Amino acid sequence: MNPILTADAAPAGGGYSMILMMVLMFAVFYFFFIRPENKKKKTVEEMRSNLSVGDEITTIGAMTGKIVQVTEDTVTFETGEDRVRIQIKKWGVSTTAKMEAAEAEAQAAKRRGRK
Repeated sequence: MNPILTADAAPAGGGYSMILMMVLMFAVFYFFFIRPENKKKKTVEEMRSNLSVGDEITTIGAMTGKIVQVTEDTVTFETGEDRVRIQIKKWGVSTTAKMEAAEAEAQAAKRRGRK
């Protein structure tokens, strides 16, 4: 008989090792890609929900200013000395000055730890 056509030609335990490899690949993707992204989304959502009057913000369009009014889903901020007021949705806020300072401190601590 032709060994290619028989069922006895399959290697023993081949199915289990394939499933194990797929599970390991999913675990690697989860811990290196999905989980850090979810953590980042959570911190950004927390930052946006804790916005208050007087905070320095940067929008996703790279405009900066100081918050003068916060509602449930919008933020009004002033830009520069001319005091132009712009109203945007909360999801348009990219970072706050507090958040940027915390990130800079974390990066500096990481650099000090390497040396």
